[in-house]
Amino acid sequence: MNSSVQTVEQSAIRKVSWRLVPFVALMFFINFLDRTAISFAGPNGMSKDLALSAAQFGMAAGIFFVGYIVLEIPSNLALHKYGARRWLSRIMVSWGVVALLFTWVSNVEGLYTLRFLLGVAEAGFFPGAILFLSQWVPARYRSHILGLFYLAQPLTTVIGAPLAALLIEAHGLFGLAGWRIMFFGVAVPAIVVGFIAWFYLADKPSDARWLSAEEQRWLTDELAQEARQKAKTPGAHPGLALRDSRVWLFSLVYFGFIYGLYALAFFLPTVIGGFEAQFGSKFNVFQKGLITAIPYLPAAVALYLATQHATRHGVSRWHVGLPAFIGAASIPCALYMQSPVTTVAVITVTACAIFAALPNFWSLPARFLSGAGAATGLALINTVGNLAGFAAPFITGALKDSSGGYQLPMFVVGALMALAGVLVIKVAHAPMPRAAALA
Repeated sequence: MNSSVQTVEQSAIRKVSWRLVPFVALMFFINFLDRTAISFAGPNGMSKDLALSAAQFGMAAGIFFVGYIVLEIPSNLALHKYGARRWLSRIMVSWGVVALLFTWVSNVEGLYTLRFLLGVAEAGFFPGAILFLSQWVPARYRSHILGLFYLAQPLTTVIGAPLAALLIEAHGLFGLAGWRIMFFGVAVPAIVVGFIAWFYLADKPSDARWLSAEEQRWLTDELAQEARQKAKTPGAHPGLALRDSRVWLFSLVYFGFIYGLYALAFFLPTVIGGFEAQFGSKFNVFQKGLITAIPYLPAAVALYLATQHATRHGVSRWHVGLPAFIGAASIPCALYMQSPVTTVAVITVTACAIFAALPNFWSLPARFLSGAGAATGLALINTVGNLAGFAAPFITGALKDSSGGYQLPMFVVGALMALAGVLVIKVAHAPMPRAAALA
């Protein structure tokens, strides 16, 4: 590669990294915060006000994924047809409106209904965002781009947990309970940013006025060449992608990781809330929010370092499998620790393992999926994986009610993450191509 072409390449990737990734990551930040806001509301007044058992709370957390799963593939195909700018904007405004209605929920039936409708509104956002970013950079840079995007997820809790706590502490404002104010406060940004996305995003490099003509041409040519190569494989056809055994195996791998992620996300605030009874440690609402955030800051660092390593050396099965085994071993151990400090330390190891694996995971199916096959295959993987989003909170809550503690449910989490590690070692063999260093 001559120096002028390399300069254009590095400049184009840098611009995509700074212009698109932070904005789509902000959308993801708001998405994950709205989705998991119930985890902060539950132990801070909502469960008491609505008289929820642990199983009912788990059902409310999990029923979100029923509507989400049903519409996941149709939504991603619509994005492929109509373009990411229109479709991602539409999704975001829709879920913002539904999220706002949680401010006035009055009973468990209403909570179930709104959580279901929130899943319907959000359907397709995450795989759509993955597909959108994947269509802007060649395969050798995808791990780098998706890693930057995925940083939004752990940072949602690092920033979002204390923010949610501050909103909850505004109890009595406008005559509302603190948890209701929190729902209102995290819903409004979704509507505002959704409208902005309509004007800010571009569907493809040739539409991006912030790229030079040379950068547009280089990205367009690279992506077109890659698409032509993939078009010769079954992964380019949506029907064949659905019948590809690798897609289904990756779906099961993702199920294991998402089961661990949402067991952690939905019940960590509750576990921390139980420190007083377990260890005699007393914390106010804001302190609990800060403690909830602790595991996710190291997790963000682990995510960044893992994706940087994968970008330089190529994504291998061990970039996903090894974190799966570490998470499987650590998460059941957290409940046998003898202090809040050691408990949070072990939970931090689990969070680091999950987030180190997830962005590198999405680089693996992109090796053989393209076009409508990519839209369908990625949506299927996300759909099957997000069955765990329903199963994890419901099963965790039900097992906690029946067993009297979180030991049994956490062993289930560990077993499923171990299975994910075994499967990804089996299905992923070839290393990804190494990316050029970004200056």
